[in-house]
Amino acid sequence: MRASFLLDRLAPPLFIFIWATGYIVAKLAAPYADPLTFLAWRYAGVVALMLALAFAARAAWPSPRDMLHLAISGLGIQAIYLAGVWVSIRQGLPAGTAALIVNLQPVLVAAAAPLIGERVAPRQWLGVALGLAGVVLVIWHKLNLGGSYGTPLLLCLMALLAITGGTLYQKRFVPHFDLRTGQVVQFAASLAVTLPLAWALEPMRIQWTADVILAMAWSILVLTAGGISLMFYMLRHGRVTAVSSTMYLVPSVTSVMAWLLFGETLGAQAIAGMGVTLLGVYLVVGRAS
Repeated sequence: MRASFLLDRLAPPLFIFIWATGYIVAKLAAPYADPLTFLAWRYAGVVALMLALAFAARAAWPSPRDMLHLAISGLGIQAIYLAGVWVSIRQGLPAGTAALIVNLQPVLVAAAAPLIGERVAPRQWLGVALGLAGVVLVIWHKLNLGGSYGTPLLLCLMALLAITGGTLYQKRFVPHFDLRTGQVVQFAASLAVTLPLAWALEPMRIQWTADVILAMAWSILVLTAGGISLMFYMLRHGRVTAVSSTMYLVPSVTSVMAWLLFGETLGAQAIAGMGVTLLGVYLVVGRAS
């Protein structure tokens, strides 16, 4: 009981920290690897890791019906979401614009929550709005909303809809499953879709530099095995509106990391935005817990 209580408290901040490193990993790998090719290698690594863990622990496998639900939700949460974000940024969409679009997810999740039997209270709606306002303040100096991005913008919108739909679908149809065998199913499905697309659309270039090796290891062992597992744990034990709202904090943490690692600007407006975002998330999570 004590271990479960501790994990419930530690899961959200750990998830936010891990998820925020995604942009750092993308920045490390982008010059040396085609996006879909990198993601295909990442999915294969996760499948191998989770298979080994599942067999070592003799973990229970989901039923055929649950496997189908897991595969569908996995395509949204992993394959389509990550492909949309990585390819859109690679094609020129500024990272700040991509981050703002993706962070509309809590708004969509809150709007769709009644479909899975969750009620969103007025206080939570206020928190959702404040969280979005805080995100805009944090990344405003990185936004570039001018110009014509066409396909990259559509890809990022596709990513937003995919992760939102995948999250709601999983919470509705298969909220409980073994994290090891469940991720084998989800990432195998993601690999089955991503690898042919990489072969068809990319030269499948990947240079195994130190940065790429570090990015790949971090993506498999920490971002996916750790971050995705924590997100699934929170979805299992919490309300989807509250879980998705924690993603509002990701741009703030990413901005601090970029300031520390790459010397990117972190001004007073961004710091104020972090405070607004924290207040918004508190209003959502505090009401839902």
